[in-house]
Amino acid sequence: MCDSNAAAARRDCPAENPHLELLDCCGGLNNVDYSKMDLTLMEDLLRHINFYDSSFCVAVIAIVFNPLFWNMVARWEHRTRGLSRLFGSPYVACYCLGFVIILLNVYRSHSITVAMKTQARWELMERTDVFYTGIALMVMGTLLVVISFLVLGFTGTFLGDYFGILMDEKVTGFPFNLIENPMYWGSTANYLGLALVGASPAGFLLTLVVAVAYKVAIIFEGPFTEQIYQERSLRFKHK
Repeated sequence: MCDSNAAAARRDCPAENPHLELLDCCGGLNNVDYSKMDLTLMEDLLRHINFYDSSFCVAVIAIVFNPLFWNMVARWEHRTRGLSRLFGSPYVACYCLGFVIILLNVYRSHSITVAMKTQARWELMERTDVFYTGIALMVMGTLLVVISFLVLGFTGTFLGDYFGILMDEKVTGFPFNLIENPMYWGSTANYLGLALVGASPAGFLLTLVVAVAYKVAIIFEGPFTEQIYQERSLRFKHK
């Protein structure tokens, strides 16, 4: 028999206390004393970043603008076919938009590089292992981007679906069988590697902005692209 003492009963006889509330590790996140967390490392990193520097602000604007621009233009094209009519062909229109996107991405990379060079380096990141980790990330990111482009082709990479240039089936081979949206995350890995190689806290933070911008773009692009292919399937069924 269990001890009649209430505390002992709660401790030794859980089966007799069906309403006993079980706590998560550390008693739940609400019971964690955040005031005792050591934020010295984060504070030191942020001290090396000048948020009011013009080059840093330009880089943030370029990062946020790019996916916003191509999603707005591509959706407008899908709704109105305005670019296809203007250029006389959906293929020509897609190639022109793709060329503009490439230029914007080149400028984004340039603005991030300029922001990194104009801001302070962090001595803590100036280590051989950090440097070579950055190199490895850049190699991996470049491979993901290049292989994804070769698999998708130009129109598959640059929103050809929105122009009515649809692929026969969903791409499931490498690297899409390893990670969703490998081109986006490969690009993010490139920027992270560049930040590590340059021992740049500003570059690290800008990479985080890139990741968030891509994540938001994926949230909007994924369901819309699926809708485009669902519409095609419905058209085929009605034929």
